Amino acid sequence: MSRTRFFAALAAVTLSGAVVAGGDPAAGKEKSAVCAGCHGVDGNSVVGANPRLAGQYESYLYQALTQYKNGQRNDILMANIVRDLSDQDLKDLAAWFASQDGDVLQVLSED
Repeated sequence: MSRTRFFAALAAVTLSGAVVAGGDPAAGKEKSAVCAGCHGVDGNSVVGANPRLAGQYESYLYQALTQYKNGQRNDILMANIVRDLSDQDLKDLAAWFASQDGDVLQVLSED
């Protein structure tokens, strides 16, 4: 495979990453109530120990949620939260948080 084709294929896979999960943000918003306590209503956590989810790539969020569910990521709280969620639930949550504005400076200035 030529270098050009390799990099073109790599770019296509990378750029399509945000669409891989295929969740519904509106459904994810409804399902995200349990997440708000640690990650904020819109995914902009104000607690440094809790990751900011807003504005992250949908495919990354879906992958992380899936890894908590299958035990590849170890966090007892997250594992318990996602344990009974369906694959579509994970996709919807990923879509919701990915669709949110992840402006950290705005969150910090609200304090």
